[in-house]
Amino acid sequence: MTDYYEILGVTKNATPEAIKKAYRKLALQYHPDKNPGSKEAEEKFKTAARAYEVLSDPKKRSQYDQFGERGTQFGSGGGFQDINDIFTSFGDIFEDMMGGASPFGGGRSSRKQGPKRGADLTTTIEVSFVESAHGCERDLKFERQGNCKLCDGSGAKKGTSRIKCAQCGGRGNIFHSQGFFSVSSTCPKCRGQGSIIEHPCSQCQGRGHQKESRQLKVKIPPGVETGSRLRLTGEGEDGNFSGTPGDLFVEIYVKEDPRFVREKNDVISKITIGLSQAVLGTRLEVVTLKGQEFIDIPKGTQPGDRIKLAGKGFNSIRGYGRGDHYIEVNVSVPKKLTRRQEELMREFAALADDMVNRPVAGFFERFKRKPPVDTSKH
Repeated sequence: MTDYYEILGVTKNATPEAIKKAYRKLALQYHPDKNPGSKEAEEKFKTAARAYEVLSDPKKRSQYDQFGERGTQFGSGGGFQDINDIFTSFGDIFEDMMGGASPFGGGRSSRKQGPKRGADLTTTIEVSFVESAHGCERDLKFERQGNCKLCDGSGAKKGTSRIKCAQCGGRGNIFHSQGFFSVSSTCPKCRGQGSIIEHPCSQCQGRGHQKESRQLKVKIPPGVETGSRLRLTGEGEDGNFSGTPGDLFVEIYVKEDPRFVREKNDVISKITIGLSQAVLGTRLEVVTLKGQEFIDIPKGTQPGDRIKLAGKGFNSIRGYGRGDHYIEVNVSVPKKLTRRQEELMREFAALADDMVNRPVAGFFERFKRKPPVDTSKH
């Protein structure tokens, strides 16, 4: 059984923040761009994404905790409504046990296959730190299984069509007695489809699908971070039997920037100034997400002080609020001074009453220096 908690390396009582952090770490570690050609890394990347998809959704996580991985495939109502739901949901297990038969009925094999939704696809897009702040547009190329253009997805040769299966009468399943039970199994001739192709399409060999290349322009909204997912409805693989197509999920990977660090929706950067600049104050040009900008360094700035640029951080991905940009100041203390610089610093120290190379008097020495007591008044 797949343990999504174990995959992400978190405990079962992990907070949403801890789950998100663990996923981001794995996404960075196994990202395809960092592991070119590695099928193992690609599979671990996809597995981590699936684990995060379930554990980051409170409802899916609750279902997973109760029923395991299969619990995430139940309806949105969560859990079972009656006994038939159990047989329906676990129909494939019974089919495996009985060689395709469902002894209880009501399973998926007990009725003709209807329209089937296409599979979802997942791909990744890499953006820079600055692009993640402002949003951008990307050309995305990917491959998917699309309906055959020659037969329009039917699988039958142009000018012909599928015909009803004679063995099951178009039902998609057949019945036979087994003791007191009437057992239903998938029709071996049409494989549960209820119809067969006498003259397959020459282009797709009767499959109805073929691989095709797609190219889309994807708009990346401002505020995304590594692990954000965009859903492009209907851009997944085409469905079977006129089923709706699946969706395309785009995973966002944000490259690191040596100039900036993101903390929630805030941005942190650092500058180093000289000792005199910290003492006297100055005006400097700094790099922000929107380019160069001048800031004022106030007099008496201390090492580690932060200067706030309000509203210069990230937009909230949820559409409201904006973070700030904090510039952390580091003060550089010179290691070597010229003779004149040292003289001035000592003069400054004397004026400021800073103790520099001044011996500290001991207890007895201080006692000796005490003025004599005037006893004439006593």
